[in-house]
Amino acid sequence: MDVYKVRKFGDAVEGNKYPGRGIVVGQSCDGTKAVIAYFIMGRSVNSRNRVFVERDGAVFTEPFDVSKLEDPSLIIYAAVRTFEDHLIVTNGDQTDTIYDGLAEGKSFYEALESRCFEPDAPNFTPRISAEAVFDGEGAFRYRMSILKSADAEGSACNRFGYDYAPVCGTGHFIHTYEHDGNPLPTFQGEPERVEIPDSIDAFTEEIWNALDEDNKISLYVRYTDIASGETESRLINKNC
Repeated sequence: MDVYKVRKFGDAVEGNKYPGRGIVVGQSCDGTKAVIAYFIMGRSVNSRNRVFVERDGAVFTEPFDVSKLEDPSLIIYAAVRTFEDHLIVTNGDQTDTIYDGLAEGKSFYEALESRCFEPDAPNFTPRISAEAVFDGEGAFRYRMSILKSADAEGSACNRFGYDYAPVCGTGHFIHTYEHDGNPLPTFQGEPERVEIPDSIDAFTEEIWNALDEDNKISLYVRYTDIASGETESRLINKNC
C-alpha cells in the first residue's frame, strides 16, 4: 500500500452515501493558496432543514424553514470563524470554544480540552475541527482534531490531533462517519489525503458532485492567498 498516495476527493467518497459532515484543509497545487472546505449532510428532516450563510467572513448554519426547526442544539452553529491569523472550521459550536480559547491565549488543542463528542446517543457523533494558521510572511500551517467516543456506551472521550506541513496540491480530509448505518459508525484512522487543484471552482464542483445527491445539504470552500491574505469563497446550498 502506498501510504503517500493522494486521491481525488471523488475517489475518497465514492460509494459512500453518508460520510456525514466533512472538513478538508490543504494547499493548492501551485502552492499559493491555503484551502479549506466544509460540507454538511443530513438524513432527518431537521438536519436537512439547513443552509449556510456567510457574514463578515464567518459562516453559519441556519434553518432554511424556521417553522420546521425542531432541536437547534447540534445543527445550528458557526462553522467558520477567524481569530487574528487563525482560520477555524469545525462541525459544531466548538468553533466558538476554539475562538474564545485563542482569545484567552490557549492553543487550538488546549481550547478543545473542555469539549468531547456530541451527546447524540447512540451515534455519539465526533467533533471534528481544524485551523489554518498564517505567519504573515507567505507561509501557513494547519492542524486537525477529532474527539470521539471510546466505546459504544459513550463512557469516555478519545482525543486525536494532527499537525501538518503544507504540501503543494495536497489536502487532508476528515469526516464524522465511516458510512451510513444505524447507529452511524464513527470515522476511523487518520485524515485522508486528497488532491487540491488550483481552481476554486473546480474543487467546489468536484466536492459537490461527489457527495450523495439525497443526503448532501451545503458546501463552503475558501481559498486564501498565502502571501496577501486575500480570500475567495464559494457557497452552495441545496435548499435555496
